[in-house]
Amino acid sequence: MSSGKITTKYALLITILIGGFFFISKLLGLEENPYLRFFNLLFVLIGIRQAIKTNIFENKETNYPSNLGIGIQTAAAAVILSIIGIVIYVKYINPEFLTVMNNSFLIGGDLSLAEIVLTLLIEGMASSVIGAFIIMQFYKNHDKEELQK
Repeated sequence: MSSGKITTKYALLITILIGGFFFISKLLGLEENPYLRFFNLLFVLIGIRQAIKTNIFENKETNYPSNLGIGIQTAAAAVILSIIGIVIYVKYINPEFLTVMNNSFLIGGDLSLAEIVLTLLIEGMASSVIGAFIIMQFYKNHDKEELQK
């Protein structure tokens, strides 16, 4: 499987997990709980892990920078897709959610949608890079001989 397909597949998985979790939280009346956003990081880590693992086992790629790049690209694409989803949700479905986000301790303040998007982009990209480095610690010394069998 090409690296582009891996990135796309797992970025979409992350986005679906985050979006699905949000809508389940909304159904349960918990969408205003900022602590639940930490589950988003768990979904990102799961997607990064699966992307790197797929690249190692299907493409037999053991190059650290290549696998790290797959992880970062996957998470970054998921962050961008998730932000697009948030913008659509706030602009067309529930404009009041902007107030909920502004009241969150994670954002805080009276920010515009553009400022919140920038905040989420920075936060998401930072967690993408850190998450990829964390996951790569499990795969950095992966046995290359085992893959060649």
